[in-house]
Amino acid sequence: MPALEFDEKQILEAIDRVVQRTFQMDFNWDWPGGVAFYGVTEAYEATGKQEYIDMLKAWVDEQLEDGLPKLSVNAVSIGHSLLTLHKATGDQRYIDIATQMADYLKHDAVRFADGVFQHTVNSETYNFPEQAWVDTMFMAGYFLVRIGAMLKRDDYFEDGLKQYHGHENFLQDPVTNLYYHGWDNIAQNHMSGIYWARGNSWAAITMARALELVPVQHPSFMIIDGSLRDQLSALVRLQDESGLWHTVLTDPTSYTETSGSAGIAAALLSRGKMYNKYVNKSIKGILGRIGEEGSVNGVSAGTAVMNDAQGYKEVPYKRVQGWGQGLALVFLSSLLARQEW
Repeated sequence: MPALEFDEKQILEAIDRVVQRTFQMDFNWDWPGGVAFYGVTEAYEATGKQEYIDMLKAWVDEQLEDGLPKLSVNAVSIGHSLLTLHKATGDQRYIDIATQMADYLKHDAVRFADGVFQHTVNSETYNFPEQAWVDTMFMAGYFLVRIGAMLKRDDYFEDGLKQYHGHENFLQDPVTNLYYHGWDNIAQNHMSGIYWARGNSWAAITMARALELVPVQHPSFMIIDGSLRDQLSALVRLQDESGLWHTVLTDPTSYTETSGSAGIAAALLSRGKMYNKYVNKSIKGILGRIGEEGSVNGVSAGTAVMNDAQGYKEVPYKRVQGWGQGLALVFLSSLLARQEW
């Protein structure tokens, strides 16, 4: 197996540029900031740079001056930052607020089928009755697993695992092993039926991270491990020569997309040396998308479950997005922390 090939100094400099650019963006308490700042927490863990946690603390403290904002399944993703802030500072306030968010999910979040979260956002305009979106595995499922493990709360932990298993059952195609973007439980179909790159990255990176927290003797370990194993074996065969993945994974005429590629590449690192040759391609591809000022380019805009493949291909990728910054940081930080996986 080839060794990983990267310049640690170059990676550290890229991380710093991306973090600094991220804090020049404006976020409210919702998922774009949730993913962006999760990436910042990963950068802090990998580099130990106190500046990163100080900037994050300042942002969160300012937001909390008005109390805990309205919650949704997507908005709970900010909870990832609260868990890291508590760990880094010891401030009980952060874990208390994170617990409120976990209690919201446990008692108030809309569910269907056997307790699967319905995709919800902070908007009165958009409603997705009995729809499961793969995004939820990161936004809420992984958060519950993390806080459950941290507090030794089996109720949170098992509810998080329920989201992993429910979304796998509804969204992972048993033939291709790829994840669909969404499931409509009322219509009993996968709506667009598209294998979307960022959606597959949500599933892959959160399964890889969960396996660090789920005991190997827990029945869920082998379920998640098997899902991730099969998904990754399918994904590497779809990697573009650029080291990136196409936004519609199975359509090479669709554009290569950076955020999904970063999440997928980070998950590949969890399998030891097996996928190093693919990760080496991704290092070059993803670094090539990071501007001198730290903007992560080539990131698709917020994407609903579109009507068809053409809809995904027409989603713009001109603007800098919080989730692009965050997932790039997850990948770059994972490279530095590689020896711990």
